[in-house]
Amino acid sequence: MKNSSEFEKGVLWLAENLSFDVDVRVNVFECNIRLLGGLISAHFLAKDSRKQLMSNGYNDQLLMLAEDLGLRLLPAFDTPTGIPYAWINLKTGVHPNETTETSTSGCGSLVLEMGALSRLTGNPQFENLALRALRKLWSMRSELNLLGTNLDINTGRWTEYSSGIGAGIDSFYEYLVKAYILFGGEEYWDMFQDAYRAVQQHYRYGSWYHDADMRTGKATYWQFTSLQAFWPGLQVLIGDIAAANATHREFLRLWEMFGIFPERYLLDAGKVHPTERYYPLRPELAESTFFLYQATKDPWYLDVGKKIMNSINVFSRVPGGFASVRDVMTMKLEDHQHSFFLSETCKYLYLLFDDSFLDGENHVFSTEGHLFPVNQSWQQQPRPKILSRLRLFSRQKPIDTSALASKTCPRLSRGSVESACHIPDTRADHRCVSRSDCGVDATTCAKRSCSFAGYCS
Repeated sequence: MKNSSEFEKGVLWLAENLSFDVDVRVNVFECNIRLLGGLISAHFLAKDSRKQLMSNGYNDQLLMLAEDLGLRLLPAFDTPTGIPYAWINLKTGVHPNETTETSTSGCGSLVLEMGALSRLTGNPQFENLALRALRKLWSMRSELNLLGTNLDINTGRWTEYSSGIGAGIDSFYEYLVKAYILFGGEEYWDMFQDAYRAVQQHYRYGSWYHDADMRTGKATYWQFTSLQAFWPGLQVLIGDIAAANATHREFLRLWEMFGIFPERYLLDAGKVHPTERYYPLRPELAESTFFLYQATKDPWYLDVGKKIMNSINVFSRVPGGFASVRDVMTMKLEDHQHSFFLSETCKYLYLLFDDSFLDGENHVFSTEGHLFPVNQSWQQQPRPKILSRLRLFSRQKPIDTSALASKTCPRLSRGSVESACHIPDTRADHRCVSRSDCGVDATTCAKRSCSFAGYCS
């Protein structure tokens, strides 16, 4: 927004006043993505001479704060499995009677911030511990390459086998892709490909996604949770534009049905969950809209962005800011505004209409919407192929008419991108005896069937 004086004022205030030497119990995951990620991202911006945000110079004050916070989180990783506790006291460490249960996203979505901190400080401990936890988590997957939602950090056993792409696991998938883009390690991409294929085979139903038992792949809950709306944005990053379009449109229909998203919608019953009827100003639909517009330049997504903004203004705007909606059926509000509304919802909507701040640069957005520049020197391998074939924030011109409105496939000037979900048929001639001989379609990411004539289709 080109308000560099406010940015500089904020940096100086934090340097003078912020201290993490406080006797407070914090969630490791939330502290990592909100505080640590925010400090690292702001450090990148303050160091970027091209942006000229610090008129009086910058002496790495935010990085020093980030390192202090990172060190205070490390005792959480001292467990038999290497999977960290979900909670820690910033002053005293882990309480002797602390809960040993954590979520998949809580322990599997730490490597982006921790990895960046290691590279910035030269201390490999942060990244090593986060990666060790991720590897242990991945080793606990089922034979179907599915993971559960909750687990015990001491025993390494699952406490909740039902899972999907929403709450409790969402950012696990997200960080596999984004760690690959940021750090270039093939290990991240290999994990993601197996995990993504498993999701498409066992959780997807048409353009929707249900929950399933990680052990059997059988559906457990036919429901939409608002956090699922990040998924089309993730699919854009790996080139599955058609699948992203289809799911995004279904999610938008649900938004339009209520004016905003309910936290949980029961697909099988066709109604809002009786107790999770709230909308806490979540960013995920705006996030996916932003990524789809960047990939296609289809102006239809700008209309979607306007629709989201109008809904938030109509239903949530109050004199002091924006309030969460307690019940989407009555639109009654509650006196609360989450930090992710500013760091993500507002940011994605702003960048949807004006991305000039990022022009000509490649960034990874953390799960909290914090910007991490893609640095060639950080790459363990040559720059990932998915980046060279799908560059965000280029000055590609918008197309004149909406491809979605005219029901045509948008042209991607950068060329086609191989689908990450594609699984070839077992035989080159596409003959089959049963469905198990057939692969996954590259365009729809749907499992192919064995026809009566004995061919995969």
